[in-house]
Amino acid sequence: MPTRRTFLRHGVAATGAATLGGLAACSGSLLGAAPSGHDATFAGISRASAAAGAIRQSVCRWCYRDIALPDLARAARSIGLRSVELLEPDEFAVVAEQGLVCAMANAPGEPRLRITRGFNRVEQHAELIPQYTRQIELAARAGVPNLICFSGNRAGASSEEGLAACATGLRALTPIAERAGVTLCMELLNSRVDHHDYQCDHTAWGAELVGRVASPRFRLLYDIYHMQIMEGDVIRTIRQYHDVIAHYHTGGVPGRHEIDDGQELHYPAIMRAIRDTGFTGYVAQEFIPARAPLESLADAVRRCTV
Repeated sequence: MPTRRTFLRHGVAATGAATLGGLAACSGSLLGAAPSGHDATFAGISRASAAAGAIRQSVCRWCYRDIALPDLARAARSIGLRSVELLEPDEFAVVAEQGLVCAMANAPGEPRLRITRGFNRVEQHAELIPQYTRQIELAARAGVPNLICFSGNRAGASSEEGLAACATGLRALTPIAERAGVTLCMELLNSRVDHHDYQCDHTAWGAELVGRVASPRFRLLYDIYHMQIMEGDVIRTIRQYHDVIAHYHTGGVPGRHEIDDGQELHYPAIMRAIRDTGFTGYVAQEFIPARAPLESLADAVRRCTV
């Protein structure tokens, strides 16, 4: 199964054929964006209604690597998305040109090590803290509100050891993040299928870490796909822990493909639950399209517009 780590390691999308086919199929509508303010309709939803929805929607860049970023940004704007995210600092301006933001910046450092080498090892702090300090500064300059971070793999560390190490490293960064107005978001990932040995793999563990760091600029990125695999009970978990969650990612289970009726999660109900918590952040589409990618993206936006 393709994962973000696979894409980062190889730098190409495993769905290239489907992406290029979908790009050609959609080029006459999604990439040929209507003038600003025009209520164009895609996949049964208007751009205006998507943009005005209660939940601000984003899309993760890595799922569409075979589409040039300027083209993806234009398509995203046409669909009604407000952000393209998980970008590098030199890409922030590309989406800004289309009137979009980058809702979540990529972590700094070597891409293939970003997830596995995190804050749960004190010996890694000397490298991570300067890297994140610089990334926070770059995000703040570009108006990027969030910066992703990771616990890292356990590598034998107990839950308590990982919590203590993460809290120490993050408390060194949160004063910087507070001054910059950037929120560090640790992603919850599954350790069962995609990211074996990853430590921040349960919501309760992440919530405990948020409490220990005790800063308004450190929160969780709740990945619905990953947490369905690890915990299930998604809506109740969102209701219980919404105050420590700053960002959400989507994905169909099983397979991490389209969030349609062929997988087990009912995303309209999940989005209503998120909306009803008073959430004001972003929900990002992070599924790997198995069909025409931009058509699938437009359909996902429709399903998540509540």
